[in-house]
Amino acid sequence: MAFDSQGGGGSIAQINVTPLVDVMLVLLVIFMVTAPIIQQGVAVDLPKTRTAPLTAQEEPLVVGVARNGSIYLNDNPIALADLRAKLVAIAQARPDHQVLLRADRNVPYGEVVRVIAAVKEAGVSRLGMVTEPPPEGR
Repeated sequence: MAFDSQGGGGSIAQINVTPLVDVMLVLLVIFMVTAPIIQQGVAVDLPKTRTAPLTAQEEPLVVGVARNGSIYLNDNPIALADLRAKLVAIAQARPDHQVLLRADRNVPYGEVVRVIAAVKEAGVSRLGMVTEPPPEGR
């Protein structure tokens, strides 16, 4: 049996990577544009204190209270009654899960206490408060 190495009847087994590169570049541009939008979160003016940072083994839940009094659970807006119900379900699944309270310093004290009471009524035993370190020189 003889094979003709210069025959024109065979198929070429090469992959055209140009469409793949085009798709990957489009996806790269989309992710570059949307990533900063996703990570913005809720703007909260945190109180300044001199405390050591907490060490956490797992990602804690963050309950935020914005300046206008709206409540957020991990940057998602939520009503106070819904927050309580959601935290009850989380506390039943993982009773030792930590919740952090991130409240704006200009929110009235009563609003913050209402949120703290809702978190405690939900059965959360580990509640921490998020603060910022004071500026240097104070």
